[in-house]
Amino acid sequence: MAALFIATVVLGGCGGFTQHYQRGYVLPEGALEQIPLGASQEQVLVVLGTPSTVATVSGEAFYYISQRSEQSVAFVPQKVTDQRVIAVYFDKNRRVERLAHYGLKDGKVFDFISRTTPAGGQELSYLGYLFNIIPKM
Repeated sequence: MAALFIATVVLGGCGGFTQHYQRGYVLPEGALEQIPLGASQEQVLVVLGTPSTVATVSGEAFYYISQRSEQSVAFVPQKVTDQRVIAVYFDKNRRVERLAHYGLKDGKVFDFISRTTPAGGQELSYLGYLFNIIPKM
């Protein structure tokens, strides 16, 4: 009887409990609006902080990477619910040339600012690499 009670409590507790995890960069509310085109690299660092990674291929870019996942039952692998990359592209004078907020939509890399899917090429290859190095738990 006691074993049945313990099993009921343990299994019953697993049904409605979902653990949420946030990894990487958390974008402060309204932060992207504080970075106009032409802003300096220093202004970007003040507003957004240190980037997750920096690229220097065909110009300089800061990438801020985040991932959200959830786990509904203990000992079951986490399910990734959202992945984002905020990219700040600079010109040769280290001024903001373009901002992009990439995520996954329908299984494809998608820019939430311009609402477009990037065309093939070096940028998409690098973004694909960034999305693939984040562990999919």
